[in-house]
Amino acid sequence: MTERDDKQLTRKSGIVYGAVFSLASAIVAFLLVGWLLDHWLKTGPWLLVAGIIVGAVVGFYQFIRMMSRVS
Repeated sequence: MTERDDKQLTRKSGIVYGAVFSLASAIVAFLLVGWLLDHWLKTGPWLLVAGIIVGAVVGFYQFIRMMSRVS
């Protein structure tokens, strides 16, 4: 493996790790926001579920956007 290939592999793996971290952190962040709003507004688990769904949508959007840079 040449030095150029090694640098390119390192760059691509960094982008992939960042994309996975972005996906996970978006889900956790919106889950926490939903949980906090549920406790504040006494709405039960509905905002928690909405937070998970919104977090997944935002996370997958970020994931796909970042993964398009790998190609």
